[in-house]
Amino acid sequence: MLSGVLFDLDGTLLDTVEDFMAVIDSMLDEHQRPRVAPELVRAQVSDGSIGMLSVAFATRPGEPGFDALRDEFLTRYERALAVHTRPFPGIMPLLDWLDTEGLPWGVVTNKLSRFSIPLMEQIGLSERCGSLVCPDQVSQGKPHPEAVFKACAELGISPQQCVFVGDHLRDIQAGRAAGMDTIAALYGYLPAEEDHTAWQATHSVYTATDLQPWLLGRRNLETIDV
Repeated sequence: MLSGVLFDLDGTLLDTVEDFMAVIDSMLDEHQRPRVAPELVRAQVSDGSIGMLSVAFATRPGEPGFDALRDEFLTRYERALAVHTRPFPGIMPLLDWLDTEGLPWGVVTNKLSRFSIPLMEQIGLSERCGSLVCPDQVSQGKPHPEAVFKACAELGISPQQCVFVGDHLRDIQAGRAAGMDTIAALYGYLPAEEDHTAWQATHSVYTATDLQPWLLGRRNLETIDV
């Protein structure tokens, strides 16, 4: 029985990369560094500020100046969370359908509450989202299933009746560990060299508009089985 849907945030529910790029470009300009190709940063979004800064500034955690760069990035990003960020095409009709069908939905993200909560508010989805679980609200983030279990509890559904949609291996791992079906969102921030078939997701979609037909098909199939 399909009773609800969980989404990853960046790269699955919301396309946030342009706001990340705006911050990185401004930092590179001020530090008199050459700009990098957007696709290089896009492939690192799922790894957060550490991944994006490592590519943009050719550095890594532990090297001199990295912590200062990360603090600067996070401060700048917090001031401009939703300038260019939008739901992926197909997401809003999907959320409308879920609401009409009475299917609750939530978000499980590794993005800190400091950014996730105001971002959802500014996008206008906070009141519709039945659960928003961030890594600072649990003892272990994804790929551990703790956050998934918490979200399901807040939605009032069992994991076995839920589907988790995400664009990263750890999303699929968290969903599978919780005993739920999973959908790999291949329209997100998947690196070109990543083999998504190794994730063993229940289903994969290349656009967000493909999500609703699959969920509808599953819901209709269950109705017929009953």
